[in-house]
Amino acid sequence: MAVSTNDLKNGMTLDLPEGLFSVVEFQHVKPGKGGAFVRTKLKNVRSGAVVERTYRADEKLEQAIIDKREMQFLYRDGTDYVFMDTTNYEQLQVPPTALGDAASYLKETDEAVLQIYDNEIVGVDLPAAVELKVTDTEPGVQGDRVSGARKPATLETGLIVQVPLFVNPGDMLKVDTRSGEYLTRA
Repeated sequence: MAVSTNDLKNGMTLDLPEGLFSVVEFQHVKPGKGGAFVRTKLKNVRSGAVVERTYRADEKLEQAIIDKREMQFLYRDGTDYVFMDTTNYEQLQVPPTALGDAASYLKETDEAVLQIYDNEIVGVDLPAAVELKVTDTEPGVQGDRVSGARKPATLETGLIVQVPLFVNPGDMLKVDTRSGEYLTRA
């Protein structure tokens, strides 16, 4: 579907010859001399690279319609992740490369929103924080109370995060899915 550069909005996805891009920022500029133009900052949906482009006012660009589906992660089948659509119970096998970093935060029965374009997964929306169980970490040493001291902990999904010394194996932790940092004990 063609859309005018005058109608751009933040978050809109465009199908450009270079690939799929999301509009991060745009500015309509009307100089005193010459024609108006639109200065944009676009983020590549697949690679995350940010580029700046300038278009003439009212230039037509191709808009990509992204289908966002609420899915539940069921189990791993070999290396693939099996998701179930929560509306029609259809199952979908997803390779770990399509999930990217999101695979480190998913455990069975977790909900995620998969962004699909032309039967290809282009993004995954996770909750801001997830609760994961610590499977392995060194014990905190008595008397080692340096303020802000941290140690590595392996979580049930295989993700390794830096945690405070008082965290023990078996503890449930809240982890930020955007930065991958420890937030608090759950």
